[in-house]
Amino acid sequence: MAEKYKGINTICTHTGELEDEQFKGAVSPLYMSTSYAFEDVEVKRYPRYFNTPNQVALAQKMAAMEHGEAALIFGSGMAAISTALLAFLHKGDHVVFQNTLYGGTSNLVVEEFDKFGIEYTFTEDYTPASFEKQIKDNTKVIYIETPSNPLLTVTDIKAIAEIAKKHGLVSMIDNTFASPVNQNPIDFGIDVVLHSATKYMGGHSDILAGTAIASEEHIDRIFQLAKNFGGSLSDYTVWLLERSLKTMGLRVKAQNENAMVLAEFLHQHEDVGKVYYPGLESHPDHNVAAAQMKGFGGMLSFELKEGLDADLFQKKLKLIKSSMSLAGVESTILSPSKTSHGLLTPEERKKQGIKDGLLRFSVGIEEKEDLIADIEQALAQIK
Repeated sequence: MAEKYKGINTICTHTGELEDEQFKGAVSPLYMSTSYAFEDVEVKRYPRYFNTPNQVALAQKMAAMEHGEAALIFGSGMAAISTALLAFLHKGDHVVFQNTLYGGTSNLVVEEFDKFGIEYTFTEDYTPASFEKQIKDNTKVIYIETPSNPLLTVTDIKAIAEIAKKHGLVSMIDNTFASPVNQNPIDFGIDVVLHSATKYMGGHSDILAGTAIASEEHIDRIFQLAKNFGGSLSDYTVWLLERSLKTMGLRVKAQNENAMVLAEFLHQHEDVGKVYYPGLESHPDHNVAAAQMKGFGGMLSFELKEGLDADLFQKKLKLIKSSMSLAGVESTILSPSKTSHGLLTPEERKKQGIKDGLLRFSVGIEEKEDLIADIEQALAQIK
């Protein structure tokens, strides 16, 4: 049993460490073996069963960070999401999804669920009433994402958890954009917390991973399917992810501070049409975010004023990278219509409010003044 620490930085640094009993090194040893003894041992270890020494240790850290009982580490965020959903959904079941979702999740649902005979409904909006309205007799799961990708909508976590419990449903959340530093949905009653660990947990744009965190009972149910799907993570990447998590608290807090300053700067800029960031008082969900988040995160989106070319703006940036993915220590920017939500049809993007000129900005840990100067020079060149 992992020792319980209170502070996020202590948990990130010490929970789930493996002791180097031979040489007393300061970091966890890496066990690279894919073959372990099966006789005269307490645990029959096998990588696809998520129980190698490094996998088990990292899962303890992940669970502690999200105030859960147990966790599983997957090869990607989508591996975690798809396995968790299909562990609780069978032919003839129904699931309610939030209307504003990561494009990969929406694509999974639209392209694959009909094959499994699973019914699904996307809400009209992300208010609690919209979720309850869609519940049917065969509904088994409610799935939310907050803050959402890419418009940073904020869903009332506690209200959704209460609706799920009222109807005997399993509640799931994609907590990637917030990270465990800023938001702990289990504290509000959510059953299963999912992350693309590629993002803030990895934090250096060099790791692909995912995680599911929940009660022992729910994780065991997910495991029964996960071992057959085979979406486990290599131990070397597990070890790298544990290393990265040690600084997650420090990284995310720095990104929170930078994003708040950049959001205010963009909000007041004459060349910017609209800014989406829950830390701004002008954001429609600011009060909900303030009630359930400890920090407003390092992600924001914005639209330039009409007549300014968003694609050309990205090309003129020098410090901020025009790049896929998000949440690294370096600041990046992209067009959701061409990347994260490119698999959706124009009609589907329009329904979610994602315009072609929308820019998603992942704020890094650089000096705020340098980021502002880069945006200013890029805007000056395209006017």
